[in-house]
Amino acid sequence: MTAATTIEKMKKLWGRRKAWGLTVLLLTGSGAVLGAVRYSSRSPEIPTFDVKRGEFLDSVEFRGEVKALKSLAISAPAGAGDLQIVKIASDGAMVKKGDVVVQFDSTKTEQDLAQDRSVLKSAEAEIEQARAQARLTEEEDVTAVMKARFDVETAKLDAGKQEIVSKIEGAEADLKVADAQQKLHEVEEKLKADRAVDQATIESKVEASKKAAYDVQRAEHSLTEMILPAPASGMISLVSLWHPGGESPFKLGDRAWPGAPIAELPDVSTLRISARADETERGRLALNETVNMLLDAIPDRQFTGKIVQISTIATIDFSAGWPVPRNFDLLIAIDQSDPRLKPGMTSQLTIIVDRVPDSLTIPVEACFQKSGRNVVYVRQGSRFQERTIEVGRRSRDRLLIASGLSSGDRVALQDPTVKE
Repeated sequence: MTAATTIEKMKKLWGRRKAWGLTVLLLTGSGAVLGAVRYSSRSPEIPTFDVKRGEFLDSVEFRGEVKALKSLAISAPAGAGDLQIVKIASDGAMVKKGDVVVQFDSTKTEQDLAQDRSVLKSAEAEIEQARAQARLTEEEDVTAVMKARFDVETAKLDAGKQEIVSKIEGAEADLKVADAQQKLHEVEEKLKADRAVDQATIESKVEASKKAAYDVQRAEHSLTEMILPAPASGMISLVSLWHPGGESPFKLGDRAWPGAPIAELPDVSTLRISARADETERGRLALNETVNMLLDAIPDRQFTGKIVQISTIATIDFSAGWPVPRNFDLLIAIDQSDPRLKPGMTSQLTIIVDRVPDSLTIPVEACFQKSGRNVVYVRQGSRFQERTIEVGRRSRDRLLIASGLSSGDRVALQDPTVKE
């Protein structure tokens, strides 16, 4: 192979490599341009909402609680002492009349009853002993009186012999009569005094016996109150009270104070929703308005009802925090029945006070405050344009747009000007 041939081959090989390099460079540049175009037209990573016409629902919402207008209360016995719960029905349990709802530990009461009965027996025995002693003393005193009267009569007979005895013997006889009469008076007085003392002793023993008998009856009654039966058939609702650990109903092992409310048997036909509305909402509510209810404990069912009562005077609501507001009491009748309904359940209440058809609405989270203005961010291609809007009305989660938007606009649900 000549040198010229070799040089020619090298030139051809270099030309091919150059062409391949240009091709690769062109492909790389095209890919970069295409990626830039795609990147520039890519949708922003911000959720949006399509504005369209529809019905705007103006509603008010508040919380409520199920309450029974009538119920039978079950309370701890008022006259008992130590009350420790050894058995209690579960909250929401169905019971029949006479079923045990609460049972207290009766050990202490049984001990008190045994002691009271022992005291009663002792008191009755002391009465018999006092009466026996009184009879014995009575017999002794009566015997002494009879003897004293005999001695008086004997002395009088001896004194009657003064005509046939000496003056000295007559005087002695008179002295004996006087002594005998004095002795008679003394034993008669002793008889009266002993009778009075014995009667007082017996009466005191009888009073002690009556007290012991009362204590026995009270202990027996307390023992019967250690078991609290259901006064009627129904569903048990345990009453929540404040304890050192917080608000909760009584449970097994707890100690109750005399008269403490423990449970209720509500009349399910009188179940109502009790709620409070603030002063700004009172004027928007009316009797017989429909209320949509979602109970927290029964999320699988929607309930409805009607407003049956609105208080005419606002009262202070200390449960609403500080500053303490003045609210109006509402009472709502429930249209549906459900065996799961029970007092104490909480509910989310919604009342639709007005409907505006064919209106533009957006979610509340699509509106932002900028320099005292209500603005939205409308999508324009790959960017968002800030636009001032006028809000006609508000509900909990919707805004009625009076101006600034049109049907078909797409607004951002997050502020696109805020950098993460």
